[in-house]
Amino acid sequence: MNIQDIQGMTPDQLSESLLSLKKEQFNLRFQAATGQVEKTHRAGEVRRDIARIKTVLRSRQATA
Repeated sequence: MNIQDIQGMTPDQLSESLLSLKKEQFNLRFQAATGQVEKTHRAGEVRRDIARIKTVLRSRQATA
């Protein structure tokens, strides 16, 4: 997910996306702990996507 996609989303879409990414991060952590993770790079991607969404939400709150 790139920043242009995130900036084009509504606040409701951002919250929904953030929730799904946090669930995915939780599942990836469990998979890593049990040694079942297939895409090890995905954990870093999810973490960065969460940070991007939080940054956009925070900047929108600051301007409002």
